[in-house]
Amino acid sequence: MDRLLEILEEIIPGEDVENCTSLVDDNILDSFAIISLVAALEEEYDITISPANLIPENFNSAQALWKMVEELSE
Repeated sequence: MDRLLEILEEIIPGEDVENCTSLVDDNILDSFAIISLVAALEEEYDITISPANLIPENFNSAQALWKMVEELSE
């Protein structure tokens, strides 16, 4: 999870990524940031994030992202 937070901070610097629960809903993560995030997560965790995974619920918080990463790592 620590590395995930670092990745988020690199992509959206200055945001409270650890506690925010509306990264997509509040447009903190825009489409370009999501593409960058997907690429970084796929590389870092050796996972494949499919279009079916690209839903706001998976990207609104670091915790939701971590849950998705863990599920895709199984």
